[in-house]
Amino acid sequence: MPADDLGTVMVFAPVPQLTVTIEQQNDEAELHVHPGGQGIWQARMCAGLGASVTLCAAVGGEIGTVIASLLGGEDIEVRVVHRSTGSGWYVHDRRDGSRSEIAEHGGVPLGRHELDELYSNALAAGLRAKVSVLSGVEAPGVVDPQVYRRLATDLTTHGSTVVADLSGDDLTAVLAGGLRFLKVSHEELLDAGRARDDSPEALVEAARKLREEGAESVLISRADQPGVALLDGEPFLVELPSLEVVDHRGAGDSMTAGVAAVLARGGDLREAVRTGAAAGAVNVTRHGLGTGRREAIDELCRRVDLTPIR
Repeated sequence: MPADDLGTVMVFAPVPQLTVTIEQQNDEAELHVHPGGQGIWQARMCAGLGASVTLCAAVGGEIGTVIASLLGGEDIEVRVVHRSTGSGWYVHDRRDGSRSEIAEHGGVPLGRHELDELYSNALAAGLRAKVSVLSGVEAPGVVDPQVYRRLATDLTTHGSTVVADLSGDDLTAVLAGGLRFLKVSHEELLDAGRARDDSPEALVEAARKLREEGAESVLISRADQPGVALLDGEPFLVELPSLEVVDHRGAGDSMTAGVAAVLARGGDLREAVRTGAAAGAVNVTRHGLGTGRREAIDELCRRVDLTPIR
């Protein structure tokens, strides 16, 4: 496939994290240190699916220096704003097979000057890209939700395809700006009072309301249950053969990335949702978040059923 056909994606990841995970390999403990957070995982999966990715983020303090250094090893272009305050991080222990949180910090809120620089970077990269992915942060208050509204408005006004994976006040804000595609989990909709229950009927109703508020199409993930999609007004169940789960975290982010990568290369909505569902399914079979071999995703994509909901 020619390079021009691969598609370009900008990922807005305002406050990434440093992830530290303790694993057990035979009789030895292993320490794994990676750049992480929703936007990092989405960017990684987009790149794995062949997209040319630009990541826009802000990092600060000693943790930020490590994050910036590790991002240099990713197969993405990185546009980083350096700040004096600390970045987010977490330490998880997985030695017994489960995931135990030892300590974590969501990051320090962005200051006005840092946010101005980050916004300019994201706007410039987003206007050049075919698709812009707006990702969330780990702690409330780190980024003003209105940043998402402004960025969605500015990018959409100038012809960029905006994809978002947000919840809470950030979701409400980005809907006001308008976007092409929204991915959200049913838990987030229930927590926000946007869905009465997790049945397909209730989630289709919630998706229609999200469409009225500004999302042209919506994909709702439902953990190990079939997802619900509203694609240009048509509701579908997104059904996928089950796979053995190693780590369920990151499935939704991989799903968003799969949708964005396909839209960036000019694919249609149904292909995008099938690819997103396959990417999310492959991700749960692995320890690494936002990872999965493209060959496996392509094969699994053929097994995803989109069943109309009548």
